[in-house]
Amino acid sequence: MEDIRLARELVQSGLNPVAIRSAVGTGSLRRVRRGAYVEVAELDDDPTRLHRRQIVATLKQGHPRSVVSHGSAAVLRSLGVPRSALDRVHLTRDRQGGGQRRAWLQVHGHPLPPEHVSEVRGIPTTTLPRTVVDLACVLPLPDAVAVGDGALRLGATTPGDLEQVLATFGARRGVGTARRALGLLDGRSESYGESVSRVLMLQAGLPAPEPQLLVRDERGVVVARVDFAWPELGVVGEFDGRVKYGRSLAPDEDPTKALWREKVREDLIRDLGWQVVRWIWADLDDPAAWFARLERAFARGHAMPV
Repeated sequence: MEDIRLARELVQSGLNPVAIRSAVGTGSLRRVRRGAYVEVAELDDDPTRLHRRQIVATLKQGHPRSVVSHGSAAVLRSLGVPRSALDRVHLTRDRQGGGQRRAWLQVHGHPLPPEHVSEVRGIPTTTLPRTVVDLACVLPLPDAVAVGDGALRLGATTPGDLEQVLATFGARRGVGTARRALGLLDGRSESYGESVSRVLMLQAGLPAPEPQLLVRDERGVVVARVDFAWPELGVVGEFDGRVKYGRSLAPDEDPTKALWREKVREDLIRDLGWQVVRWIWADLDDPAAWFARLERAFARGHAMPV
């Protein structure tokens, strides 16, 4: 992220404020936050890469004794978060209260013991367990669980580590939601969308699914591993995220071949007697129709051997 140029650095290199505004207007410079720029040729629109640049720009402009935290720490640690967590750079200072919120920046005032801080590429950042628990206090429950599941998948933390951090938070706002989130974590979920799906189904009072079930044929041969299953009801659930059909693409393989393989796979599952229900990201925003499809499948299905 050494491509971040502060306004004062651009002025020192010979550009005056008018020239900087002109460069932004013509597209040769892009502002990543107030007073910080990057050459457009070096920047794409990926939200996490843009946020990393915003973090670096913020730290170059000051904020001593601050530690990168919350969604910003998650980005540095390659942990998936909702876009709402990236609306501004998040820093935490070791103090009680005194938070600040600006257009580009939110500073949190919370106790921050040394064991809750480490470095990522030389940047002081909350540890993975502290990052997860911080976010669990401020995110909606489905997102809080999805972040926690993602941390467990990374293999760098455990539920016990998260509980230890939460125990230090006292009566901090959001602790109740964080406690519920930690109780729902399941590292078997393989994607953010799967985790959100699981929590939404539980919140709706639907039967709890078994994640990542191996579906076998009558000879015991594994036919498929499915995102969710209700063996006692004979129903399989599949969340179709953006890369669903590209998971097993070989280099230069035609995506239609992967789509065909997925169809054959689903036909095998149905042929064994399972009901199959699929849903996509849009269903997570408006789940009524998706839940109705599941309920109809539950009514049609019957117990299956596993």
